[in-house]
Amino acid sequence: MALKVQNLDLTKTDISRSKWEEVNAQELDINNVSLAKTRFTNVNMADLEINDVNLSGTKIQHTNFTHALFDHIHLFGTEFHHAVLPMEGEPNYDPDGGYKPISFHNCDLTKAQIKNCNLTNMEITDCDITGLTINGISIEELISKVEKS
Repeated sequence: MALKVQNLDLTKTDISRSKWEEVNAQELDINNVSLAKTRFTNVNMADLEINDVNLSGTKIQHTNFTHALFDHIHLFGTEFHHAVLPMEGEPNYDPDGGYKPISFHNCDLTKAQIKNCNLTNMEITDCDITGLTINGISIEELISKVEKS
């Protein structure tokens, strides 16, 4: 049974190395928190707003970030696996394509790894993407391929 999190105030809290498994944290706002080296597994974080948070070294697996907004987040070395958008058959999947993907604004994505995620329309603006890899390919190589097209 999944845990439902509502009205949780995590402002200025250090909960590094915590584990979030099968948690429903929809519409949660997380601000000015350290979640470094945390593990998120099977977590529903649809409509999440996360601002000024340290998520460095975090592992995020099978997590739904539909409509999530990451603003000024430190994601150095974070690993995303089967995350970002819900997949077909999951409760928040919208077959008409009406959902909005995860957005990263002013974030540090240095050496982050994104694997097996649906990245359709994902937004990355004003972020440090040095060493970011997507499905094992460096962002620099991916950008080079797009520029040549």
